[in-house]
Amino acid sequence: MAESSRTPSTTVTMLAILFAGIIIGGVLGAGILTYAPQSLSFWSKPQQAPSAVAQQQQAKTTMTAATTTTTTTVPATPTTADHDLVSLFKQVEGSVVQITSTVSTVNNNIIINGDPLKSESKRLGSGFVYDAQGLIVTNNHVVDGTDTVDVTFTDGNTYSAKVLGKDAYSDLAVIKITDDFTEKLVPLKLGNSTDLQVGDQVVAIGNPFGLSNTMTTGIVSQLGRLIPNEDSTFSIPDVIQTDAAINPGNSGGPLLDMEGEVIGVNSAIQSNTGSFSGIGFAISSSAVQHIVPALIKDGKYDHPWLGIAGTSLTPDLVGKLGLPKNSKGVLITDVTAGGPAQKAGIMGTVFDRFTGDIRRAGDIVTAIDGHEVKRIEDVITYLEQHARPGDAVTLDLNRAGQVVQAHATLEARAGPSQ
Repeated sequence: MAESSRTPSTTVTMLAILFAGIIIGGVLGAGILTYAPQSLSFWSKPQQAPSAVAQQQQAKTTMTAATTTTTTTVPATPTTADHDLVSLFKQVEGSVVQITSTVSTVNNNIIINGDPLKSESKRLGSGFVYDAQGLIVTNNHVVDGTDTVDVTFTDGNTYSAKVLGKDAYSDLAVIKITDDFTEKLVPLKLGNSTDLQVGDQVVAIGNPFGLSNTMTTGIVSQLGRLIPNEDSTFSIPDVIQTDAAINPGNSGGPLLDMEGEVIGVNSAIQSNTGSFSGIGFAISSSAVQHIVPALIKDGKYDHPWLGIAGTSLTPDLVGKLGLPKNSKGVLITDVTAGGPAQKAGIMGTVFDRFTGDIRRAGDIVTAIDGHEVKRIEDVITYLEQHARPGDAVTLDLNRAGQVVQAHATLEARAGPSQ
C-alpha cells in the first residue's frame, strides 16, 4: 500500500457504495421505501367533543381559579438561518445536475449460444457546473467504465455529455456537454477548503436514490482525513468529514459552505449497512483546484510518487521498537524497487516471513522538507499539495537511533491499470 495506510479490517464502505449504483426501477423504489419512517402516521382520529360533565367541571374550574392563565400557541417564525438556507438553495439549485451512465457487464458464468451473457444497468450520480461552456465536475466512480453520460438539470432538460478527463487516485472527473443546450449555465464558485474549521455549517446537494436536487445540512466533523481508494492501493488525503446526510446518488455533488461556494465534492460514506450513518466524506476543493484544470487540459493528472509504504507510529509500535514514549513519525514498511525512495537510499522494514514480526526496523520519517511528520497523512498530504513529479524532496529520518537525511527526486505515479 504505497504511501497509504489501508488495513484489511477497515469497515469503511467507500466509493462504490455512494456512486449511484442505483438500477432504475424496482431497486430504486425499494430504496425509497426503506427510508420511509415505519412509525409515521399520516392520519389521526378526529378529536372527540368533551362530555357534559367534563364541560361543567371545566366551567367550575374557570370560575373558581382566579389565577388561571390562558396560553396561546404562536406559530414559530423562521429564523435567519432558515432564510439563509432557503436563499442558498435557490442560488445554487440550477447548477447541480444528475448524471446517468449506462454500464455494460459480462457474466462469464452464463453462456448463451456460445457467448457470455451481457447486460446493461443504469447508474445515477451527481455533479455541478464548473463553467458556462458546459464543463461539469463529478466523481471518477460515477463515470468509470463509460465514455458518455446523460446530464439532467433541475428543469428536467437532459443532454448528452462526454467524459473529458478522470483521475481514479483523487476520485475526480470532468465531463463536457456535447449537445446544444438552452440553459444559461451558472458555474458554482470554488471556495477555499483550507479555511474550514471543525464545526462550520455545510450543505450537501445531490440526487440520493434518484431524488433530484435534495438538500441536507450538517457541519464539518473533521478535516484532513485519509480514506482508502477502492480503485488503487493509494489512499486519498486531505478529505473533509461531515455529518450532512449523504447517500447513494449523492456522489459527485457539491458540499457547500454557507456562502454557496463549493468546499468539497461528496464521495464516500463510512457505514456497515450501505446507508448513511452520520459519517460522510468529500474531496476537498483544494484538490479540485489543482487537479481539475489538468483533467480539462490533458485528460489526466500526474500525481507525485515517492515509492514507499508506511504506517504511523502507535504506542504499541513505539514499545516494540524501543523508542522514547510518545515518539511520532512514520515507519517505512516497504520501499518499491527502482523507485525514488530506493534510489535515495531509504530503507524499509524487514519482517519475519513466518511470524510477521519485525526483524529489522526501517527508517522512520520525522520530517519532509522541514515540515514535521507525525502520521502517514502528513507525508501523503504534503506530496499532493506541495510537490509535483520531478521535484526533489528532503526527508529527515531516524535510522536505528541516528538522524540522517535523504534526498529523493519524485516521479509520476503509474496509472491504476499499469
